[in-house]
Amino acid sequence: MKSYVAIGITATTLTSAALALAAVATAAPTGPSSVDQTVQTLEASGYHVIVNRTGGASLSQCTVSGVRQGQTHSTEDSRGGSSINTTITSRTVYVDVAC
Repeated sequence: MKSYVAIGITATTLTSAALALAAVATAAPTGPSSVDQTVQTLEASGYHVIVNRTGGASLSQCTVSGVRQGQTHSTEDSRGGSSINTTITSRTVYVDVAC
């Protein structure tokens, strides 16, 4: 019985990770865009955004070169003997910027 629970938890965790990656891909901008616009869009989608800048120019002169998935924190709960529910508590994304 314990192995079925472990398999269920593993499957739920993998599914959550896949959904999180898909969400970042959807929220990520396509082509060059302003850094402020990208950060605001990702934060509005519930992400904690970390900007990695290459170059010394101000952010207004930079363009987004990539968006990468960071760590996702979640909790799993099966109160009342029902199926396991996964709740995402924190999502991080890295925005790479070239100046």
